[in-house]
This record gives sequence, C-alpha cells and structure tokens, in this order.
Amino acid sequence: MRAAGRLVGQVREHLRGLAKPGITTLEIDRVAEKMIRDAGALPTFKGYNGFPYSICASVNEQIVHGFPSNYALQEGDIFSIDCGVTLEGFVGDTAATVPVGEVDEEKLKLIRVTEECLERAIQQCRPGNHLGDIGWAVQQHAEAHGYSVVRDYVGHGIGRRMHEDPQIPNYGRPGLGPKIKSGYVFAIEPMVNQGTHFTKVLADGWTVVTVDGKPSAHAEHTIAITEDGPEVLTLVSSATPLEPAVV
Repeated sequence: MRAAGRLVGQVREHLRGLAKPGITTLEIDRVAEKMIRDAGALPTFKGYNGFPYSICASVNEQIVHGFPSNYALQEGDIFSIDCGVTLEGFVGDTAATVPVGEVDEEKLKLIRVTEECLERAIQQCRPGNHLGDIGWAVQQHAEAHGYSVVRDYVGHGIGRRMHEDPQIPNYGRPGLGPKIKSGYVFAIEPMVNQGTHFTKVLADGWTVVTVDGKPSAHAEHTIAITEDGPEVLTLVSSATPLEPAVV
C-alpha cells in the first residue's frame, strides 16, 4: 500500500506541473497512463465499470469523474486531477485541484479550504474515533467558509480493490458511525462546492457537475490508520523521484 500510494502521489505531482494553459486534458491523461505503466503498475481507473481513461479530469464546475478530452486548459480554470494505480495487487488513490495560470482569489480560496478540509479529516483518522468524526471535520470547516460539501459521492475504504467498505461521507456528526481501527486504509476525499451541494451527471454518464454551474474543488489522499495515528501514503512532493519499474 505504501508503494502504490507513493507511486500515485508521484504521478499526481507530475501532472500538477503539466496543468498550464494550452494543454488538453487528454494529453495529460496519456502522460499519466505512460508514467503508471512505465513504473510497472496499472491505471486503476481505466476500464473500471467501463470508465475509458486513466485519470478523471474535471474542470471548473465539474466535480468528479470528468472525461479527459480535447479541451485545452485556459488561464483562470481550476483543474481537478483524480488518479489511481494498482501496484502488485494494491491500490493507491489520490486527487488534487490545480489552478491553471492566474486564477481569481475566490477560486484559490475554494482550493485552499478544500485542502484544509482534507487535512482536518486526516487528523480524525485515529483508532477509537468514528467515521462521523471524519465527515464532521470536513463539513464544519467547509460550511464555516460558506461552501457546501457534496453528499452524493463519498470517500471509501481501499486495499486490493479501489472501492472497499466503509463508505466515508464528507458530512456527519461527531461520535457516530463505525469505530476506526488500526490497520484500516481509507481514501478520504472532500468535494467542496462554491454554491449548492446538489449535483447532476452529464450525458456521458460519468461527468458530475454542480447544478448551479459554480466551481468545485476536490482533494484526496490514501490514509493508513496506525496505532500512532494517520499515515498519509500519497503525500509526496514534486521533487520526489519516481520509483524504478517493478520487474
């Protein structure tokens, strides 16, 4: 799990650096697939329930599950990259929302608060806490800034499969829900909207957008629960070298 998390984190950081005005989201998808396969891993998303790409590429009001396309990123966009890898039978899953060029302060604040929601949620990933503590950490911080949290899509357990039990909502009440135990691994992923939390799915059957057309941001890490607290398996910097290919 550590190796899969490290690899997908490295891919995320490389793709973050590519998100400049003029590049298409399909070009970024192709880079991701090559990086993942060159490292001896598989792109988990490709073929998952029929999803045809290696990353989810969601721009502006697109929340999650956006199709990579010939859309060229534009100055002022925000671009959510969601990526998963399967390495030696284990899955790592991560996401980040990236500003493209010069972005207005409202969108930058949305990204910042979403990342803070993720950090606060991670701090609740401790043995003895409850799933409701994670959701409440996200919800109260987002709503304190006037944002809403998406309710139709949630975080999840992760391991040999990308989506395992339990489901982990980004809203909840402290002290409620199943108890967290050492050895669990979670994919925590706040999805925070500038406007309403209501969503709709586009005609492609996958791309989820805000119903009011306002921007949304998404951040995700894979977290191992240990006796000493949370270990973020996908936390790498852009300077972290890629692992050699697994033979």
